[in-house]
Amino acid sequence: MSESNRDHLALVTTLLILFQLYSIVSCNTSTSITRNNTIRDGDTLISEEGVFEFGFFSPKDSTLRYVGIWYKNIEPRTVVWVANRERPLSDHNGALKIADDGNLVIVNGQNNTVWSTDVPPKLNNTAAVLLETGDLVLSSDSDRDIRYWESFNNPTDTFLPGMRVRVNPSMGENRAFIPWRSENDPSPGRYSLGIDPMGAPEIVIWEGETRKWRSGPWDSVIFTGIPDMFRVTNYIYGFKLSAPPERDGSVYFTYVPSDSSDLLRFQISVDGAVEQFRWNKDINNWTLLQLKPSKECEKYNRCGNYSVCDESKEFDSGKCSCIDGFEPVNQNQWDNGDFSGGCKRRVPLNCSQSLREDEFRELRGMKLPDFGSVVSLSNSETCKDVCLRDCLCNAYAFVRGIGCMVWTRDLMDMERFEHGGQSINIRLAESELGGKENSKLWIIMLSVIGAFLLVLCIWILWKFKKRIKAILWRKKDFPVFKIEEKKDYSTKSSSSTIQVLVGDLVDTPDLPIFSFNSVASATGDFAEENKLGQGGFGSVYKGDFSGGREIAVKRLSGKSKQGLEEFKNEILLIAKLQHRNLVRLLGCCIENNEKMLLYEYMPNKSLDSFLFDENKRRSLDWRKRWDIIGGIARGLLYLHRDSRLKIIHRDLKASNILLDKEMNPKISDFGMARIFNYRQDQANTIRVVGTYGYMAPEYAMEGRFSEKSDVYSFGVLIMEIVSGIKNVSFRGSEHGNLIGYVWNLWSQGKTKELIDPTVKDTQDVNEAMRCIHVGMLCTQDSVIYRPNISSVLLMLESRMSHLPRPRQPTFHSFLNSGKILEGQDVATLNDITLTTVVGR
Repeated sequence: MSESNRDHLALVTTLLILFQLYSIVSCNTSTSITRNNTIRDGDTLISEEGVFEFGFFSPKDSTLRYVGIWYKNIEPRTVVWVANRERPLSDHNGALKIADDGNLVIVNGQNNTVWSTDVPPKLNNTAAVLLETGDLVLSSDSDRDIRYWESFNNPTDTFLPGMRVRVNPSMGENRAFIPWRSENDPSPGRYSLGIDPMGAPEIVIWEGETRKWRSGPWDSVIFTGIPDMFRVTNYIYGFKLSAPPERDGSVYFTYVPSDSSDLLRFQISVDGAVEQFRWNKDINNWTLLQLKPSKECEKYNRCGNYSVCDESKEFDSGKCSCIDGFEPVNQNQWDNGDFSGGCKRRVPLNCSQSLREDEFRELRGMKLPDFGSVVSLSNSETCKDVCLRDCLCNAYAFVRGIGCMVWTRDLMDMERFEHGGQSINIRLAESELGGKENSKLWIIMLSVIGAFLLVLCIWILWKFKKRIKAILWRKKDFPVFKIEEKKDYSTKSSSSTIQVLVGDLVDTPDLPIFSFNSVASATGDFAEENKLGQGGFGSVYKGDFSGGREIAVKRLSGKSKQGLEEFKNEILLIAKLQHRNLVRLLGCCIENNEKMLLYEYMPNKSLDSFLFDENKRRSLDWRKRWDIIGGIARGLLYLHRDSRLKIIHRDLKASNILLDKEMNPKISDFGMARIFNYRQDQANTIRVVGTYGYMAPEYAMEGRFSEKSDVYSFGVLIMEIVSGIKNVSFRGSEHGNLIGYVWNLWSQGKTKELIDPTVKDTQDVNEAMRCIHVGMLCTQDSVIYRPNISSVLLMLESRMSHLPRPRQPTFHSFLNSGKILEGQDVATLNDITLTTVVGR
């Protein structure tokens, strides 16, 4: 070969090597798989911000090749999803590509398909993209919002934030997660983790068809069999159950971490335990947060049927005990530490519809037994009545967030907790409770004594009624209580005094009464420098008691009729409500013509003092605004769904959102709130009170209000928080109000211009735009299309990829045209009473 030919060959060889290197580099930086882009073994697909990676890998000590998803920059490699776990490749000749039918497939060196997304219809122009959540999505290449297949809907052994686990009783158990067979073998193991939807849904680990562990039923806040969910930081306390159900009746469990920057995962291990991990950046390793089952009593039905396992007992042999009224089935086995046989009744039940001699014994702090049924109650019956009518019923419980539960099967998998747990009532023969004869005698004796004392009290009250009334209303005879965090006021109540003001109302709340002199002293005789604000009801002052506790005093003006109504309403409502996002009522003062309410003091005053102040607004970064939006939403959810009373606030606005020293929001001013029956959807009033710009159309025009009225006000509040603009700033303009202005920008694709300039340049712009979208859905004219507050909270916290398109508002232009006349009865400084609706 001549020297020139050798030089030519060397040049060609060098160019080929460079081309191959370029091909490798270009493939390693791929962001999607399309018809024209194939991923070969050695190349990977990386999520947009580089958290997850998708490609070929081999487990430790194995030469087989699998396709999976793992965390990109974490060592050792942590795999969260595997595609071909049952059909691995034996060499490095495999490839990932989009097939002719649009499916994502894995092919071997002979171009034979070993795995496919297997979407039935033939698709054109598809692409596979790895999202930042770790979800691999097969979507339309032209419209990435159209999804045909997702790895989140086909998980292996790992549950990641953002996944949805279906709950549907008609479809039965959903065994969504199956672990690896071993540490080096991703093929399916013998365990499974999922949801049992029967009764109240709960998490279950199965070994084949046998249960190994369960979480206890979901009560809308926690899984009742894991009471320490309240106490384990914020990492496990993030589960939500979606609402309302889809057309097929399905709802979904999701998990939203308290800090979105944390890398969290739940995994079912090869030995059948569910583990929760968080990536610790300081030590570059995974930290184990939760392990279930981790204790002896957490193993399924550790002590057999009709028995209780108590982890606080020292020895394993002593951890098991039969329920009162039961004894071991086999005493010898029980004495030898074999509890599998469980326990049996000592005395059979006497199931008689006429006599009903069976009674119940309450067990507290329990993990509820398995296979409980949820039953609906009529107005006149109780959970106990339902159980007594059924001869097969062994126990009942009324669980907050679930309702009435009964057990007609053997009671199994019961555990006693040192802290938390539920109360359950075990059905026993009456002889196990000591018989009825003695109890009947005691009942008769107590009834006679009680009747005598009642007659005596009535006679004394009638005889000395004038003197008692004088004592009650003597100015200096009202007790003064020192405010302490852990003080129990239950023995020093004000029921009788409050009833003088509000009349004979059922379930009047007990509140501490403070003398006028003590309140005047605490506020410096209501000094002007202690004045916090002024409203249509009167003034609010800051006060300091000798114990160092700061309070806010709401003093009712004697000239304000509306203020009197507010005063009565707040006594009847807010004293019964306890939530971290509702302002706390500490007591009241009712003395001669003085009527005052005492609240916890909010050092940062109200939200509007920050939001609409050019200088203070800069201190509200996006994270604080996001937390304020979420806090208000959770407070509304409590009022609408979770409190003992269903409350419609009717005057939600920025000035009624108070901020504590950590800037946590608290809803205040319940003077216009109304109580709803839990089966009641809406009510009507001829007296419409509220604040201009926050009232829903149906309320302002027709006097109809419901929980959707509060949702409308919350939507306006969201827009104000994101934009820093007052709703009424647009009065008289072409937009009418903030809602019209937002719609105008949104319809032109300029939503980003609405975001407050002080937070517009942060990395959370998409989150802010999502809030605007949710706010527009909340402020739709029609109640039908407006979401309820639980759906709003789900849309905000779950980061749902698809949100409904809002409908164009029309009510803002109607208000701007002046067709609603303002009345004279002003409730607060910015409030109006709408009395007439006329055409023009």
